[in-house]
Amino acid sequence: MTDHRPHPPLHLALIYGSAREGRLCEVVGRWAAAQIAEHGRFCVDLVDPAGFGHRPLHGDALATLAHRLAQADAFVVVTPEYNHGYPATLKALIDAVGEPWHAKPVGFVSYGGISGGLRAVEQLRQVFAELHAVTVRDCVSFANAWDQFDAAGQLLAPERARRSMHLLLARLRWWSDALRDARQARPYALATG
Repeated sequence: MTDHRPHPPLHLALIYGSAREGRLCEVVGRWAAAQIAEHGRFCVDLVDPAGFGHRPLHGDALATLAHRLAQADAFVVVTPEYNHGYPATLKALIDAVGEPWHAKPVGFVSYGGISGGLRAVEQLRQVFAELHAVTVRDCVSFANAWDQFDAAGQLLAPERARRSMHLLLARLRWWSDALRDARQARPYALATG
């Protein structure tokens, strides 16, 4: 049976995982944002740790981040793999708040060398499980990413990545709808027994 009820738009926080100068995250993130826009079922809020500077989050910056993440129904994290892991900047952003992650789905777009950032993603799955978030199995991964994009930031061979992103977004949409309905029926904070 198909559900034909109208669903309100879903709010997606697209999170850049790197704040390094000259980062490839800008290129990969723009590609991901374009794919999300083409998908058309999410309103996107770009969360860029570079905008927070290189200091611990507190005060107004922390309150703003917490509010933006609380408004999200889902997350897509664009992460590089640095030295077989994810960046400290991303860990700081994730750890800055707790409850805004609860009972929401997280998808990943990763990039790096030969592993395409998948080692970073596997570590992030453990982190998000501790934050009561649900990670989507399907992801997009760019191995040797610096060879996959041209000088204008366009993918040289986009077909596989587009198919992977389409599947990721379809699954993220399913989880977003299901978990939003569940949070509305019974707030996750009440799920204690």
